[in-house]
Amino acid sequence: MGSNIIPELTVGSSGKTIPLVGFGTAEPSLGGSPATMKESILHAMKVGYRHFDSAAVYQSEQVIGEAIDDALRLGFIKSRDELFITSKLWCNNAHPHLVLPALRQTLNNLKSEYVDLYLIHFPVSMKPGEFADRLPVKKGDLLPLDYKSVWEAMEECQNLGLAKLIGVSNFSCKKLETLLATAKIPPAVEMNPLWHQKKLREFCEKKGIHITAYSPLGAKGTLWGTNWVMDSQELKDIAIAKGKTTAQICIRWVYEQGVSVLVKSFNKQRMEENLDIFEWSLSPEECEKISQIPQRKGCRAADLFISDESPFKSLFDLWDEEV
Repeated sequence: MGSNIIPELTVGSSGKTIPLVGFGTAEPSLGGSPATMKESILHAMKVGYRHFDSAAVYQSEQVIGEAIDDALRLGFIKSRDELFITSKLWCNNAHPHLVLPALRQTLNNLKSEYVDLYLIHFPVSMKPGEFADRLPVKKGDLLPLDYKSVWEAMEECQNLGLAKLIGVSNFSCKKLETLLATAKIPPAVEMNPLWHQKKLREFCEKKGIHITAYSPLGAKGTLWGTNWVMDSQELKDIAIAKGKTTAQICIRWVYEQGVSVLVKSFNKQRMEENLDIFEWSLSPEECEKISQIPQRKGCRAADLFISDESPFKSLFDLWDEEV
């Protein structure tokens, strides 16, 4: 398998392209097994993945940096420029004066001069401090996000060439509107768990913002995940009828929505299966069945961020009017 097997899409105004299937690096126990993760990232590069998703809080940046060195030495890639690396600003550094130092630390971890995409991880800030970049968060430490000034610092990161693209993660339409009201550079990408999200998809399409879906299979076993996607009987029935895995049906459906998708498995067979979604398609009837699956929150972020002490007192505060 080569790097050209994954379709790419141009995002933002810079002409930068993003591979439409990427490899996620968030483990259930964040930072739990760097040796296993590095081996998995290397295998992912070997079989054709070129888009790798990281974050300060995942503790995977250094591992990706080491894997890139090994991949270059082994000839899996010819240069760093073949890769699309995403990382994210954690809440403890979501303050105007801390954004650039946080990105410089990320680049140091990755042993790279730039990231292809840098995201605000959540629409909330947090008191800075030691161990503030660990989950679960201390809800009493959460603070409202200063959208205007934090985004200005993100724009500086792009203007300096340290981030080729900038964007956000886990923002609702309403929160995106707030950010867009003062942004000089609009976010190129919005990353969200995809639970249909029709309203968000339509809003982003209108504004020229590309969506990347994370945890398309529900992220079973993680702090933020659920089992309901992989346990869906409708998806299982379609998979049996097509001779595919339930995961392949779900990833293909997300891909057909015109968004990019992040998949994560350290199982070598499943890594390859998750890429085997481009040579076939879902029928209109199958798509209709999937669209009828009851919508639920694709991410239990509420458990991490909602409390009486937090800026988000309820699910409505976090996701606004959206399902």
